[in-house]
Amino acid sequence: MNDKYDPITLEIIQSSLQAAADEMFGALRRTAMSAIIYEVLDMGTGITDKDGELAGSGAGIPAFVGVLDKTVKRILEKFDEPGDIEKGDIFITNDPYNGGVTHLNDVVLVMPVFADDEIVAWTANIAHWNDVGGMVPGSMSTDATEIFQEGLILAGIKLFSRGQPIRSVFDILTANCRMPDFLIGDLWAGVASVRVGERRILEIIHKYGKDVFLQAVADYLDYGEQVSLAALRRLPKGTYSLVEPQDSGPDFTVTIEVRDDEFVIDLRDNPDQDKGPFNMSADEAIVACQVAFKGITSAERIANGGTFRPLRVLLRHGSLFDPVYPAAMGIYYELSIRLHDLIWRCMAEALPDRLCAGGFASICGTLFGGRHPDTGRAYAVIEPELGGWGGSPLSDGNPGQFSAFHGETYNCPAEVAEARYGVTVDYLSFHDEEGGAGYHRGGKGVRIDYRIKSDNAWLTVAYTRDKNPPWPLKGGQHGTPNHVLIRRANGETERYAVVSGLTLNTDDVIQVMTGTGAGWGDPRKRPLEKVRHDLKGGYITLEQANRLYGLDERSKNE
Repeated sequence: MNDKYDPITLEIIQSSLQAAADEMFGALRRTAMSAIIYEVLDMGTGITDKDGELAGSGAGIPAFVGVLDKTVKRILEKFDEPGDIEKGDIFITNDPYNGGVTHLNDVVLVMPVFADDEIVAWTANIAHWNDVGGMVPGSMSTDATEIFQEGLILAGIKLFSRGQPIRSVFDILTANCRMPDFLIGDLWAGVASVRVGERRILEIIHKYGKDVFLQAVADYLDYGEQVSLAALRRLPKGTYSLVEPQDSGPDFTVTIEVRDDEFVIDLRDNPDQDKGPFNMSADEAIVACQVAFKGITSAERIANGGTFRPLRVLLRHGSLFDPVYPAAMGIYYELSIRLHDLIWRCMAEALPDRLCAGGFASICGTLFGGRHPDTGRAYAVIEPELGGWGGSPLSDGNPGQFSAFHGETYNCPAEVAEARYGVTVDYLSFHDEEGGAGYHRGGKGVRIDYRIKSDNAWLTVAYTRDKNPPWPLKGGQHGTPNHVLIRRANGETERYAVVSGLTLNTDDVIQVMTGTGAGWGDPRKRPLEKVRHDLKGGYITLEQANRLYGLDERSKNE
């Protein structure tokens, strides 16, 4: 801590930055056009320092907040001449090869904050847009072989100059989108968000002064580093490796070295890049590693740019974790959760008394759309799905939650889906597939039935953990797979984990089945009162209570 400034004042400024990021989040949510933003909260907001280091934990999906600093740094690299960046400018990017990090649907807006003609911070947000062009509605296809097929590429360009919109850029955006009214609504929501952040930062600087503000940010970054280093010292030192089979075929490999002052994740020995869209940018691979690192070391403490200084990630260019341009990246998110889960499993098998078993560990991105049966208007549903988390040393896994990697997002309520889209939600509940038994059982996955109400609708899904279910610890049982059943109006049933542009017609039903998390510990050592509670609550049948948990046999010995 710098002795020149009052530490209480510095802490107030640091907390004010978090409040500003939260207010940016609220502004984006309240003004967005698309339910994927205002209901599901598939977005993130944050503030960086003048050099692009994340100044606080931000708000929204952790993996999205982790994108924003990387975007700002790319903008600073690109616009490096005097006068390139001016007060009131707003930049836009979605290019994973140039600061967009994820895929083309996730659009990032960043804005410099000036004080005394000097950049003192950046405000930023990212949100999923329904459609950005490309070969299919929704812009995400499992058949894409290069990024050009996935939509309009915005490689870090100015959207506003000196506070005024650049109309030609707006025209290009709307001309390349199937749902331009949604695009414009979501875009202006993002603009409002970064401007709110700018206003709040200037209020802080006006109250405390520029130098105090800059020192508060620098000290906060240093504090984040110290939190991580202290957490590293508590971990057992050594080298840990894991080779894990994947649904798609090739194994994934990770080697982790834990030192007193460094956490090294080596991903170089992994498959070459995918010919389709199952790739992720090098920046996104680092984000996945950062989220896993934070969860393993100090999940309950702050997260900022300093937090990740002890983390080092080793990648091989040309692998699916760092592909060569112009590889497609539309389904990057399944690679992200696979990488996060790979790192977590590697450490959990070494530290089973500290970490939880495997969860459903898929975004389970479900995209479908068509024409509304009443209005004829085009609609697109883009939803991550709920699933079960793995049991832990302390408790049962959480049921019906989004992937731990996906943060505090929400499912779209049935009432909103039915009002906005051409579907009926026939069923939404935990499913009854068997899996996840343990001393602490895995959380239940869910079943959601969407009934299509018009002809010539379409469906795209890309789920993982279908062939290789969630992994247990210390004698627990595997969880259940993620998959989709299509129940046709004529009575036929089809099963998918990956499909693109599947045609659906009136009264066809999309039945989403997400995984139950794996169990932690021997099921036959589970306390009988918990087994009876599960039976009463409908989580297990009487037959399962006896077969898996030995209810009758153990009850006789009470």
